[in-house]
Amino acid sequence: MSIVLYWHPMSSATPIASALVELGIPHERIALDLKAGDQHRSEFLALNPNGKVPTMVVDGNPMFETLAIHFWLAGQYGVERGLWPREGTAERMQALSWSAWAYVSYGAVLVRLHLATQGEEALRSEVHAAAARSGLDQLLAVLNARLAAQPWMLGADYSLVDLIVGAVIGYSVYVGAPVASHPHVQAWLDRVQARPAMQLKAD
Repeated sequence: MSIVLYWHPMSSATPIASALVELGIPHERIALDLKAGDQHRSEFLALNPNGKVPTMVVDGNPMFETLAIHFWLAGQYGVERGLWPREGTAERMQALSWSAWAYVSYGAVLVRLHLATQGEEALRSEVHAAAARSGLDQLLAVLNARLAAQPWMLGADYSLVDLIVGAVIGYSVYVGAPVASHPHVQAWLDRVQARPAMQLKAD
């Protein structure tokens, strides 16, 4: 199977690049120069009309959206490598739930914080930023309670759920989320980020 990942370091494509390494999947990685506008070139738009990374091409067939690619990789390779629960198990339901939680529930509030602090000048607001940080704090408390009871998202062992959720939580630190106020989340995030697959270098 031929897999090509179009990515940019320190972008939403980085967790996909890490997942490919974590899973040990042979692939080609092509870095786009986003500042130069590589993502808007016609040949790339033919693969992803949104003009964004990540975009992954499997045997000539493109797919996009980070969470969709994660789920495809997890289902295709993760089960046999012991990094994703089997279909029909309670663990699989938890894996899907927490992954979606990170990108949808947590991600929606994170976008609010990003816009209020780093968006266009007209959108910046300390009032809105404070409200977003409070919302993230409440969500982090939920995650902290889970990680107080077990070392990894699904229990005793690391899985792709840790990579998926950890990528979103890690980015939120950069934006200003109060992750450090939740010790179990912080300790878990440190372990996730220390994994060799997370130590990616630019192409």
